[in-house]
Amino acid sequence: MTRFLEAAETAIGSRPPLSDAAEYAYAAITPPGTTLIHAAGACPLDPDGATTPIGDVCGQAALCVQNLEQSLLAAGATLADLVKTTVYVASSDQADLVAAWEVIRDALAPHRPPSTLLGVAALGYDDQLVEIEAVAALRE
Repeated sequence: MTRFLEAAETAIGSRPPLSDAAEYAYAAITPPGTTLIHAAGACPLDPDGATTPIGDVCGQAALCVQNLEQSLLAAGATLADLVKTTVYVASSDQADLVAAWEVIRDALAPHRPPSTLLGVAALGYDDQLVEIEAVAALRE
């Protein structure tokens, strides 16, 4: 399979009336002949299954990206093949959401897939603060 972004990318960025303040694409089109990879939520778990680093939104965001990258590699894709992400942060403090997003955004740069950032009440693992769901695409 060919990397989706190398083969054909159609990302819808800021166009009137959409704001150019967004640090991601507003939409992405996956053409016919594309294989979609739906990744389960990448969590900040170490190889022993422990949440780490406890209490550190930025550290957990970085580990989520690393774990997402490993799951994509196992499916034959990379972070550059992402066509959608959803980031969950267990916090009602917007500063925590922004901090997690900045780590994730920087890790994906220069690629900017459409993304949604959400503050939630809780996530599935003890002490978990961040989770990233993702969809990647490869051309056949």
